Amino acid sequence: MKVKDLRVVKTKKAIYQALTKLLKDKLLTDINVSELCREASINRGTFYFHYEEVGDVFKEFFEEVIVDLEESYKEPYKYISALQVQTLDYKNIDPKTVRIFHHVKKYEDFYRIILSDNVSTTYYYMFFDAIRSNFIEDSKIGEYDESKKFVYSFMTNAIIGLIIEWYRTNFEESVDDMNIHLVETLNVITRS
Repeated sequence: MKVKDLRVVKTKKAIYQALTKLLKDKLLTDINVSELCREASINRGTFYFHYEEVGDVFKEFFEEVIVDLEESYKEPYKYISALQVQTLDYKNIDPKTVRIFHHVKKYEDFYRIILSDNVSTTYYYMFFDAIRSNFIEDSKIGEYDESKKFVYSFMTNAIIGLIIEWYRTNFEESVDDMNIHLVETLNVITRS
């Protein structure tokens, strides 16, 4: 088991927070190492000990967010595993087992940035691909089913659409209410 150095964790958290703050007003390509270091209250040596450039910080932070998203997405599967069921039945999913919106709330500042009108669609597509890969993974019995690529994309956009609508309402609804909206949406989509 790898033990994390708390100083490194703290430093990276400060850098992530600084980057998130700067991204509210600037594009990633317009942020330089000096201003990121100033905002994070670290020196350039500390920055270069961990990263080569500002883009590396975003990439690492984005990967951390996506790992948390994937864990959140898979939470209902832990519940069905306990029940010894083979597949997740979207029609009978319990909203209390849904964790995607807990994840979004945890990283709310990040989502405010990637969903805002003034950022590149690159972030959206990275987010889209991360969610879509989960749909592909949990629907796979054998090989990837190319014929369902549009279904995977549709379901991905359904989830992202809920997140965007939540963002547009300034995240006013509770996480529990959003879980119910997701389950209702999945029920409509998967109705036969």
